Amino acid sequence: MTLPNFPVEGGCQCGQARYRLTAAPRSVYNCHCKDCQRFSGAGWSTSMIVTEENFELISGDIDQYDRKADSGNIIVMNFCAHCHGWLWNDPPAPGIKVVRAGTLDDIDWAEPVGNIWTDSKAAWAKIDPAQVKFSKGAVDRTPLFEAFTRLHQD
Repeated sequence: MTLPNFPVEGGCQCGQARYRLTAAPRSVYNCHCKDCQRFSGAGWSTSMIVTEENFELISGDIDQYDRKADSGNIIVMNFCAHCHGWLWNDPPAPGIKVVRAGTLDDIDWAEPVGNIWTDSKAAWAKIDPAQVKFSKGAVDRTPLFEAFTRLHQD
């Protein structure tokens, strides 16, 4: 799979909140936690780990919601202030953002390489056994980073 030429852009449903990624994410994966199921209205949410220096908010007002994770950590959820589309999280881990891949203008290149919180996945959700898998959250994201790098090696 070939990565696009960066920068790439994405945004919310109404178009008021727009962002830019200036470089490739560290990884793309599916999260099956109950919060992602509820926020996305689907069986999982596809996420991209991006470094803060490679993420730019271009336009729009952002509303935030502080969510207490099962770990007790606070995760800042970021939404368009107008349409309330969920765009990214600011996790407690410094220097990264977790961006919703479905908000990209072109999602074709953002193929997930793994799954997290598989213990809470929907019974009907099929997980590729060849992909990286975590039963809970990925404390060490290195396997996700390595799998994404392997997928995009030329």
